[in-house]
Amino acid sequence: MKNARSVASIAGIVAIATLISKVFGLVREMAIAAAFGVGPAVNAYAYAYVIPGFLLILLGGINGPFHSALVTVLSRRDKSEAAVIVETVTTLVTGILLLVTVVLMVFGDTFIGFLAPGLAGETRVIAVEQLQIMAPLAILAGLIGIGFGTLNADDQYLLPSISPLFSSLALVGAVALLFLQLGENITSAEYLQLGGRILAWGTLGGAILQWLAQLIAQWRSGMGKLRLRFNWRVSGVGDVLKVMAPATLSSGMLHINVYTDLFFASYIENAAAAMRYGNFIVLTPVGIISNMILVPFLPVFSRLAAPENWPELKVKIRQGLLLTALTMLPLTAIFIALSQPIVQVIYQRYGFDLDAVTVVAPVLRAYGCGMFFYLGRDVLVRVFYALGDGETPFKISSGNIFLNGVLDLVLVQVFATPGLVFATIGVNVVSMGLMLAILNRRLKGLPLKEWATALLGLTFASGIAGFSSWGVSWGLVNWGPLLQLNIGIFVAIAVFSLIALQLKLPEVDMLAQRIKQQFF
Repeated sequence: MKNARSVASIAGIVAIATLISKVFGLVREMAIAAAFGVGPAVNAYAYAYVIPGFLLILLGGINGPFHSALVTVLSRRDKSEAAVIVETVTTLVTGILLLVTVVLMVFGDTFIGFLAPGLAGETRVIAVEQLQIMAPLAILAGLIGIGFGTLNADDQYLLPSISPLFSSLALVGAVALLFLQLGENITSAEYLQLGGRILAWGTLGGAILQWLAQLIAQWRSGMGKLRLRFNWRVSGVGDVLKVMAPATLSSGMLHINVYTDLFFASYIENAAAAMRYGNFIVLTPVGIISNMILVPFLPVFSRLAAPENWPELKVKIRQGLLLTALTMLPLTAIFIALSQPIVQVIYQRYGFDLDAVTVVAPVLRAYGCGMFFYLGRDVLVRVFYALGDGETPFKISSGNIFLNGVLDLVLVQVFATPGLVFATIGVNVVSMGLMLAILNRRLKGLPLKEWATALLGLTFASGIAGFSSWGVSWGLVNWGPLLQLNIGIFVAIAVFSLIALQLKLPEVDMLAQRIKQQFF
């Protein structure tokens, strides 16, 4: 393969491309919120998108199992071997996912009934139709994930990171078409039905565009074409499947927790829509930062997997975790302290009124509490993948399904919709603890006390930053949400940075240097 770029160089490319994609993703969500608010169309879409979206994130997501498996294997092999491996894996994956697509189309009503037993009436009808329309996302998810991994292994980071832009553009265009129908005197029922279909068709069209963009780049780089290959014994294919299969199951177990959350949410009015809107706000910065951290670190972890390189591997694990804390914890402070003005500035217009804001803001605060654990868990999972072990994360995720169900049952009674989010956070905390304990034993000791001290210091900084930001925001409540938000964010980042600098952590200097490289 090509000579590896520096971690900072890769992170910069990924960050800029992901930022562009996330900005358009934000525009997409704003358009959906303006058109539908937290009403039946979005609530139905939240359930219809569960399985296709799960597959798209699980299989097609950057840092997903397909991406991780291909990067891990192809980065160790000569480029001349890549096309055959990629084409063989693509043939196998497409055949399996074609069957999944057919099942989703035929049994759409059954799946919606299983996922959302509390969903009824027109909302359920819309959800079933949306699921049947989006069923081919199953195939596209696998193809997109293979494209991500193949292009990253070839040292191409810009297109994979920016390709989700095509999905957002397609959906925004679809919603724009819906607005054009408003002048034709359609009834509210017709508007709702048409809106549900447009959301589904826009989502499918966007995924097709994303895959085609990647496919063209693969062809041009000699990394595989649309060619059927059925010889599963080709060298390298077994290595890919060895990582891909358990990694897929492991990530799948994590997403089953999402299903569990939505199962309980179906009994709470507008809960699914509120979780969708709140989750997207959080995932926008998480997506950018996770790609900055995980994408460049995965090949680094892989190159340090041999026992003689473990001392350096431990340093990189620390860097991954502390960079996660340095970027996630100030965001936690911001989302908890400024949840209401954030939701107002992003979503409050047209169909998304102040009542909708009060539904989404508490959910956003809950999501903010778990940002470090969400990304920190992913950092540790990549270490296991680099060590050639996809089985351990799978076992941990499997055991946590039961834990998540218990936490959902208990916390939803206390906190309603935010309780479902707190349950997921609890699962991620337990996962991180177990993985650190296993890595500590496997790598012959980790400096866990030293890491914990640094993380506690950054947590303290986050708490002070959040309290300061909330105080300033409360004092500006009569000046409008935009001013509250801008000054509150400035205060939170300034306070966190000042305290973090006093901790004298090398990762603080590393992050500062990386920011200077990207912006100056």
